[in-house]
Amino acid sequence: MSGDIPLWRPRYLRQVSPDFEAPPRFSPIKVVGMKGLIGFKADIIEPISASSPDDWVAIVKDLQEWGEVPNPSKVSKLISEQTDRGLVATLSAEEEWVAEFLPWGSDGLLRARSRNSPNDSDSPVGGYTWKDRDVLILRRKVATKESSETKLVRHLQENDLESCMTILRESGMCLGRFHSSMMPLRELPPDQKRWNKRNEKMERLLRAQYIWRAPYTKEQPCTVTLLDVRFSDLSKDSIRVGPPRLSDALIPHESEKPAMRDLASLVHDLSRIHHRVETELQLEKLRLALIDGWRETAPEVWASEGAFYSHKGGMAIWEYEQCLMDIMEATSNQSGAPQPAVEMLRYVKMYQKKMFNNRTLAALSFMAFFFGAASLANQFPPSPAVMIPSLASFAVGYFCFRTYRRMSPSPEKPFTEI
Repeated sequence: MSGDIPLWRPRYLRQVSPDFEAPPRFSPIKVVGMKGLIGFKADIIEPISASSPDDWVAIVKDLQEWGEVPNPSKVSKLISEQTDRGLVATLSAEEEWVAEFLPWGSDGLLRARSRNSPNDSDSPVGGYTWKDRDVLILRRKVATKESSETKLVRHLQENDLESCMTILRESGMCLGRFHSSMMPLRELPPDQKRWNKRNEKMERLLRAQYIWRAPYTKEQPCTVTLLDVRFSDLSKDSIRVGPPRLSDALIPHESEKPAMRDLASLVHDLSRIHHRVETELQLEKLRLALIDGWRETAPEVWASEGAFYSHKGGMAIWEYEQCLMDIMEATSNQSGAPQPAVEMLRYVKMYQKKMFNNRTLAALSFMAFFFGAASLANQFPPSPAVMIPSLASFAVGYFCFRTYRRMSPSPEKPFTEI
């Protein structure tokens, strides 16, 4: 495509000579950061022209199709428009179709999401790839439904707590049903090394004043996730499987993620909406309704107390990642400080300090258990005189451990309210 810079291309990154190939009828675009943005980069492919049925025939000629796609020779009309995630074209053939171009591809699991989503999902029914790279996805055009975002904004403005909580609970349940449909497909151990490495890379690129690494609880296994979830993708019982966001081009995913990350994405989107809409409703109550809805339909283990345990990452670490991605995208476009991400990150150190202080109780618990076990080991079988202090040590250790777990920040509390 020629002319002005398209909406999906990072505005503040400089175009350089590409070092990769693009499909025929596509242009390879490599953008990199200069000056204060050294390290930012993205590999993008863009159609040379997508304005007529003849263009469509040429575009898909050398691509590999999957699923259901319109017969190229039957396409009689093509209308395209730009979005921040790629070009979107409406096709008229024997049916009406919507084609979404993927400038930076996907994580390779797009077809798995589409084919295994719940029946009510708005999923692509087909698409095109090139050398295993997702280039296009297609879905049949259907009547537009009012999104959960539109309804939520309206009720927030009206300060209608009951209606907002109903929408949020339904949205959480819809996301939970998607994750339940993915559980039989894939459930692998947490990949904490790569997860922490990705956060580290974002912190380095942004020259962040804070770091956050988590050990990650075992209740957050890798699965097939949506990667990015917004209320604009939801409509009561329907969830939309769409293209990835810009941050996935700036820092491509090297591993699968847990379902908790999708929930954090949706919770963070709630924070965005709550920030820009004038309302008297408390964010904490709204977050709780969304989380409770998800826990109702998501796999039981993935939605357990252990999965939300903040001392081992919980939802908080993934919400932190969402903030970093917002800032990274805004930085690459020089579009100003994204709120509430910037404001939330100001409280990360306090959040981490609170959890660090909680470790005092964890240390006391370990010491009490150690002294109790050491006393028994030094005199076995133990006499009553040894048994009593040992049992007392175990009781103190158990009390400190339970208190430590209870002091873990609850997921419904935003960073700004810790």
